Amino acid sequence: MKNHHYKITIQWSGNKGTGTSNYRDYERSHTISVENKPTIEGSSDPSFRGDKTKYNPEEMFLSSLSSCHMLWYLHFCSEAGIIVTDYIDEATGTMAETANGSGHFTEVTLYPTVIVSNESMVEKAKELHHKANEFCFIANSVNFKVKHIPTVLVK
Repeated sequence: MKNHHYKITIQWSGNKGTGTSNYRDYERSHTISVENKPTIEGSSDPSFRGDKTKYNPEEMFLSSLSSCHMLWYLHFCSEAGIIVTDYIDEATGTMAETANGSGHFTEVTLYPTVIVSNESMVEKAKELHHKANEFCFIANSVNFKVKHIPTVLVK
């Protein structure tokens, strides 16, 4: 087994002067940074007093699943001679909040629309979504099935 290691820095920037003295007295704002990369502005979901103009952990989680799937998919298409010229995914996810305030994702569905260069590539292009799902590191790390409903078009 080959291990890969990752390091990020999360820094809270929401202290309005009194720290966490009261639930309403602090912002959920924070930065997500990785050395030599642009900083991402984060917050909590607006449902949890977050800033709607910043990315929240739930969106980042959904983004991780979608981008991991896409990168594996493009890899397998390139190996199979499938020429993808465009890819967009309108992914959705559902998180259930439990009675005690915790929660978990119950489902994620990816809706990738893929443009290929030739009609003869359409069936194989659809099929490769299954393989990408099997190989996606992030999908393999969650405790629910990540569904995908692809559309493949020719242009």
